[in-house]
Amino acid sequence: MPSLPPHAAPPLAPSPASPWVVRFAPLVAAGGAVLDLACGSGRHLRLFRERGHPVVGLDRDPRGVADLTGTEGVELVEADLEDASPWPFPAERRFAGIVVTNYLHRPLLPRLLGALAPGGVLLYETFAVGNARFGRPSSPNFLLRSGELLELARGRLQVVAFEQGEIAAPKAAVVQRLCAVNDLAPGAGLEGDPEPRALPLP
Repeated sequence: MPSLPPHAAPPLAPSPASPWVVRFAPLVAAGGAVLDLACGSGRHLRLFRERGHPVVGLDRDPRGVADLTGTEGVELVEADLEDASPWPFPAERRFAGIVVTNYLHRPLLPRLLGALAPGGVLLYETFAVGNARFGRPSSPNFLLRSGELLELARGRLQVVAFEQGEIAAPKAAVVQRLCAVNDLAPGAGLEGDPEPRALPLP
């Protein structure tokens, strides 16, 4: 696994964590490892670390998280997954949470589903079709199609929440947001007839 080189330049201050990610962060199992894909300045890496999770930040340019190098409970991986680089984790490695914001590389989507542990939470938020009128990104390659995250989850994940539409902050944009859980098993103790039994009258 690639290691991070030392960087002399101080990292930029991370922007605030996404309210969507903050809202659903408590769903990630306590103490479970969280992968922040395309972590940038590490705003969500830092959020989950503060919540007591071991965290893994993956980015092709690690300068935004250079200050976290060597920090206990923080694993930093430098990899350009759009340049035919292999997935940098063993096939059996799973994460209790995977966070992706403001990033889309469609060939990675099946890999993300496969990297979710049972009960693992996928938090995804990025730009969608219609965003071009507000600026970049404007290429369809980087914009989710209508309902695309729902289609990704269909039959694979339990959807907890989904949103699609225009936002005004932190800047005007069109986005999609998904929170979904890798757990399609029936609840414990629901063998046979799931209908509730009537309680006897007093």
